[in-house]
Order: sequence, then structure tokens, then C-alpha cells
Amino acid sequence: MNPYFKSQAGQEKILNLYDQKLQDLKIDYDSITLNSSFGETHILTTGNINNPPLIIVHGSNGCAPIALETYPNLHLNFRVYAVDVLSQPNKSAGTRLSMKDKSYGQWMHEVIDLLQLEKVCLLGFSFGGLVILKSLEYSEAKIDQVFLAAPAYIVNGNPLRNLWTIFRPMKKYMKSKDIKYLKQFLSDVFSEPNEFALKFLAQVFLHFKMDFTPVPKISKSAAQAITTPITLFAAENDLMFPGPKMIQRANYIFPSLKEAYLLENSKHVQNRNDNSKIESLVRDSYQPLNRA
Repeated sequence: MNPYFKSQAGQEKILNLYDQKLQDLKIDYDSITLNSSFGETHILTTGNINNPPLIIVHGSNGCAPIALETYPNLHLNFRVYAVDVLSQPNKSAGTRLSMKDKSYGQWMHEVIDLLQLEKVCLLGFSFGGLVILKSLEYSEAKIDQVFLAAPAYIVNGNPLRNLWTIFRPMKKYMKSKDIKYLKQFLSDVFSEPNEFALKFLAQVFLHFKMDFTPVPKISKSAAQAITTPITLFAAENDLMFPGPKMIQRANYIFPSLKEAYLLENSKHVQNRNDNSKIESLVRDSYQPLNRA
């Protein structure tokens, strides 16, 4: 059992929802388990194997089926690999890596090598953006372009405001199990209602040991060393990683920033319309580069 699940029964509840969401997607997929040096990594892959490879990295307290639901059409143009991030409520190993070093980057490059991929594109949401930036810090080999949606690791929101508006209702739900506190949390983080998120997080918050370590920010020197093209989607009303502040810093520190889009009126988790825009921009702007 993943040690971050509080009990076997809790793990079963969460993974049953995982399987339910995957079934509801009604897609053809393969389930792969890779043995990395950090532990087993589970991946869902879909799309024509002859299409360009695209790795999708979900956010904190998430899983691969959620990533596939968020971007449901990319498998038409890419061979999509949706990764279950380590130590999250999913089917990968419970190995919690440090956000202060390049461990996440090393892990992702091991995944790329084990999948035998070349010229891969990476797309990450929230914490997935941190994983991708750590991957670029570790090595840019085999990575052609990256797309970051409301990513962690560039800027942080006001910690006192987030403590009150985001973590306070989360903690109240965990203590009382009163669904009104969970709905309050979701209303501050999600741009539109999401019934599956309500069901899934209701179980995750109760049965999974979440990581509340403060999220660091990439240094200017590390960002300036990156040469891989970056496309950024920042959310205007994101309390956790404020969009306007993010774009301002990204323009300052990333010489390889290709485009930066501000998603107007978006909270941290985008709505379906914005996710569709992101899909279109990924599809239209991605051309595999000829790296030496």
C-alpha cells in the first residue's frame, strides 16, 4: 500500500473513483507500469503510437484520468502519456520527492528514457508545471517544447490570504466532514463546478496524507539557463499562483518564453472552455524541433 494512504479502505475508495473516471472517459488506452529508481510509475497512454509524443502531468492531489479528462482531444494529434505523479492519490509509488532539488526532474527523465521517447512535448497543470520545470533544470535532452497551465514554481500567492480562503475550509472539512466546507474550497479554486472533483477530493482530503510543504520558486539563474521553448497559460484570478504576477516574472526570467497567455476570469483550475483553448494552442503551436 502507498504509505500516504491512511488506510487500505481509504485507498480502495480513492482508486475506485480513479477507475470509475477512467471508465467514464470511454477511450482506448493502455496501462503501463515502469520501474524507475524512485519506485513504480503508472502511466495511461492513448492515441496513435505514430503521432508525436506528449506527456501530461497532473496537479497536486490528482491522477492521470483527471489529466485525460482535462485535455480530452489531444490524443487525436499526439501519442499521449498521462503520468501518475509519485506520492499522489493514484497508482504510482508513494515516494515523496523534494521540491528543493532536481529529483522530480531526474524521475521524469527516467520515465522518458524507459518509454524510449525522443523529441517529447510536456504539458503540465499546477504542480505538474513544477515537475516539468524541474525536468528542464535537470536536463533539456529529449524535450522539445513545454506547455504550462497555472504552474507552480514561478510565483506564489499571498500566504495569509491563501491560509484563510483555501487551507482553512480544507482543514475544516477534514475535521468536520461537512461538505459545505469542501464546496467552499472548490468555489475558491475551481472556475466552474466539477462533480467528480467534489467526489474525489472528498475522499482524498480524508484518506490521504497530503503534502503541505511550501512551494518554492525557480531562481532567475536556473530559469535563464533554460533554452527549451515554453508556452505559459496563467489564470487571472488564481489565488495560489496569480496570473498577472506570473506573466510579469516569466517575461523577466525565461529567455525561452515563447508565448504567455492570461486566461481572463479563470481561477486556479480552468473551465472547459479555457482547457479547450489550451488544447488548440498546444495542437497548433507544437512542431517537433530538430535538436542535435
